[in-house]
Amino acid sequence: GGQFKREVTVDGQSHLLLIREEAGAPDAQFASWADAVIFVFSLESESSFEEVTQLHTLLSDLRGTSDVALALVGTQDKISSSSPRVVEDARARALCGDMRRCLYYETCATYGLNVDR
Repeated sequence: GGQFKREVTVDGQSHLLLIREEAGAPDAQFASWADAVIFVFSLESESSFEEVTQLHTLLSDLRGTSDVALALVGTQDKISSSSPRVVEDARARALCGDMRRCLYYETCATYGLNVDR
């Protein structure tokens, strides 16, 4: 886990994001203060995708997610012939649809794909 600050401009208005990286399952304290949650998984790892599903369920049980902004992010830095993609776009988008009010992005830090988004 870690803590980060970043200033962003949305629709011409400046906002300060206080970002806390959490490892593991959300607890009641986390669920009570989070305004947004970004679930990150590896596109080449079925287990990381399944873990995101479980974490979302836990968060929903602790706090209804209708008032929490959600984003699902699939990372693809290690995809290669020896480490192929296993989570297809359609499955990730379906999970995002199940989460409701959820944005979906695929990112690649190596190439800068959707990193700023």
